[in-house]
Amino acid sequence: MHSARHPTLDRQYLDCTYQPMVELLRYLASCGFTSYIASGGGRDFMRTSSQELYDIPPERVIGSSAALEYREVGDVAQIVHTAKPDILDDGPAKPVRIWSRTGRRPILAAGNATGDIPMLHFASHPSRPSLSLLINHEDGEREFAYSAGAEKALERAKAHGWTVVSMKNDWASVFVNGTKPGGQVSRV
Repeated sequence: MHSARHPTLDRQYLDCTYQPMVELLRYLASCGFTSYIASGGGRDFMRTSSQELYDIPPERVIGSSAALEYREVGDVAQIVHTAKPDILDDGPAKPVRIWSRTGRRPILAAGNATGDIPMLHFASHPSRPSLSLLINHEDGEREFAYSAGAEKALERAKAHGWTVVSMKNDWASVFVNGTKPGGQVSRV
C-alpha cells in the first residue's frame, strides 16, 4: 500500500484517496459526528489504512468479508479467514449491516453506485433531517468517467431529491497528496 502505484493513475495507492471525502469527514468530526465507512470492498483490507487515510478507526469500518474461524495452533488462539464468503456488503445488505453495527439509521450517507441505493434510501427519512449524497464519477480527465453502472442510482437520486455531487464540476481537487489525519491536505 505504501509503495505500489496505481497502474493507470500513476500515483501511490494511498494517494488515490479522495480529498473531498477526507475534508467532509474532518468537518463532520469537528462538529461532533461519528462517521463510519460502509463499503462493498473488503472490510479487513480497508481496516489496515482507514485510520491513516480517513481518521476512521478500524472498528468503524463495515464492508464485505470472508468468513472467520477460531483456531488453536499450539498455545496460540487465532482468528483466521476461511475460503468461505461471509457477506457482500452491497445493495440491501448495506443498510442491514449499518444497523447491525451502529444500531442507528444514518443521518448522512454518501455513495457512488447502484449498490448504494438502499443505503441512501435508508438514510433519507421523512421524520428527521438527513442528507443522501450521490457522487457522480464523470471526470475522465482527473480520475475515471464511470457513470455506467450508476444509472439507476442517478434516476433514484432525481426521484427522491438526493443531492448529486459532480466530481467534474463540484470538486476543485480529486486526490489528496500524502495527507495524514489532522494534517493539511495538499491540492493536486
